[in-house]
Amino acid sequence: MESSVFDSDNFLKHASTRPGVYRMYDEAGKILYVGKAKNLKNRITSYFRASGLDSKTILLVSKIQSIETTITNTETEALILEQTLIKERKPPYNILMRDDKSYPYIFLSTKDKYPRLAIHRGSKKKQGRYFGPFPGAGAVRESLNLLEKVFHVRQCEDSFFRNRSRACLQYQIKRCSGPCVDLVSEEDYAEDVRHSVMFLEGKSNQISDELKEKMQRLADAKEFEKAARVRDQIRDLRTIQERQYVSGGKGDVDVIAMCSDAGIVSIQVVFIRDGRVLGNKNYYPKFVIENTAASILHAFIAQFYLQELGLNSIPQEIIVSDAPEDVRGLVAALEYCAKHKVDIKHRVRQHRQQWLQLAQTNAQHGLMSKLNSKQSMQTRFIALQEALHRDHLPTRLECFDISHSSGEATVASCVVFDQNGPLKSDYRRFNIEDITPGDDYAAMDQALKRRYTRLKKGEARLPDILLIDGGKGQLTQAEKVLEELKIPDVLLIGIAKGVSRKAGQETLIFGDTRKELVLEPESPALHLLQHIRDEAHRFAITAHRQRRGKKRTESFLDSIPGIGPKKRKELITHFGGQQEIKRASIEDLQKVPGISHALAESLYDIIHN
Repeated sequence: MESSVFDSDNFLKHASTRPGVYRMYDEAGKILYVGKAKNLKNRITSYFRASGLDSKTILLVSKIQSIETTITNTETEALILEQTLIKERKPPYNILMRDDKSYPYIFLSTKDKYPRLAIHRGSKKKQGRYFGPFPGAGAVRESLNLLEKVFHVRQCEDSFFRNRSRACLQYQIKRCSGPCVDLVSEEDYAEDVRHSVMFLEGKSNQISDELKEKMQRLADAKEFEKAARVRDQIRDLRTIQERQYVSGGKGDVDVIAMCSDAGIVSIQVVFIRDGRVLGNKNYYPKFVIENTAASILHAFIAQFYLQELGLNSIPQEIIVSDAPEDVRGLVAALEYCAKHKVDIKHRVRQHRQQWLQLAQTNAQHGLMSKLNSKQSMQTRFIALQEALHRDHLPTRLECFDISHSSGEATVASCVVFDQNGPLKSDYRRFNIEDITPGDDYAAMDQALKRRYTRLKKGEARLPDILLIDGGKGQLTQAEKVLEELKIPDVLLIGIAKGVSRKAGQETLIFGDTRKELVLEPESPALHLLQHIRDEAHRFAITAHRQRRGKKRTESFLDSIPGIGPKKRKELITHFGGQQEIKRASIEDLQKVPGISHALAESLYDIIHN
């Protein structure tokens, strides 16, 4: 029995133009997608337009059998309801974070005569103060360990505390002041608790000042043992400050950076409370409909704060790597729930820029780790075998790309992947000579001949699949080379960008038949081909820039924006040579006349990346 087609025209005639939430269902009545809209009719109409939809949205629309809507008074209410429904129903076409763990906090039991510090998860029903959230239990335990070492506030269970007749081992190793058997006065213990709270609030400088005054008073009173203990506290506190504090930072801030490649999104969140970096955590959300940095960040932030993190943990400031879509609506919803002002910023300076760079570095590292994981690679190779209907699992792929600047310093790259990921020892680059500048076909012909002539002589094994970044023209050049060198058993595939030029809509062209294949955007096989294509592109550009830079000058300094002959001379005079410049820190670079902080940061980043 054939299923009926959803009558979108009739539905849209009666759709409301007010704000609200819409839910899309398939033929079996299972929910597909939940969305919110400022204008329900306009938003739902956009799914049924004749052109301009990407392949993921087209697939979603083809499954729709019914749509239900809920009208709300405001867009803020719609966003909150949307997140509630996504958490309850888990629609397959919404972004899913797949992280159901509650975030840990540090709990201080203020109702006790001798308060206790402990790790806490779940609802905050106990009477006391909560500090956090922390990105994981490890970050909480590290902070508790530092507090225990410096301030000696108890962390034992109440039942253990009440039944002591003599001090435990924690007192013996100077990790507790022994309040269980009255080895510390109530006033001194309260002082240690107050300092612990100040530490958790990021007021370490104030603690240091107080402790210095106290040490001086004790020394003047000739209470040298007590003064020595305070001296040790100051020393330990200074060590902690050096490890955990960012100079000049204040306030509660979360920093969110995103990067994506080959169908995988990596989002890094750095948690900062009262200017202190508590830690960081990486997320790999599954997204289907969202396909831009702005839409992904909007969906992630809404779900992260309104579902996962808890409404009382929304910070006053959120720094993002890219501006999310509908920032005003997002801020309004967060402020409504948090009951305080919330700022979302993506243009920041000074220490906030350093925090953002930290998050971006970790997001990129997380993405590369995910892309290159052995389990992920194995899954992708199996998916590629199925997509290409191969009898045997491919074990070696090679991809070529060409890079130049208006024909200058043309370089071809060859990257190799096996089932463990990139095989960098087998990467090759070819400096292309004696061709018409800008002739990519001739460049590809030269690179392939040089590569496969060597492979036939036994330099390395031939690939199962040869991937060419380009359309039919580049594919034809590769076919001619393989035919000329009599290499028959290599599957030749061209990977060409689709009409929209967006990732996820590439067309595969087979060299032997010119048959074309478009894989689903979420296909692991496509993600593997995108990964190797992007790696070939990266390697080609890097090689081209190196060749161009070497050709233009022998000094790496000349290729850095803002470094002219005068500043180059000052740098070399100050440090004595290029190797010492490369070893210098940002602070060292700033000491050179004419080198500003921004230029020192830029120079340092270029040298080390």
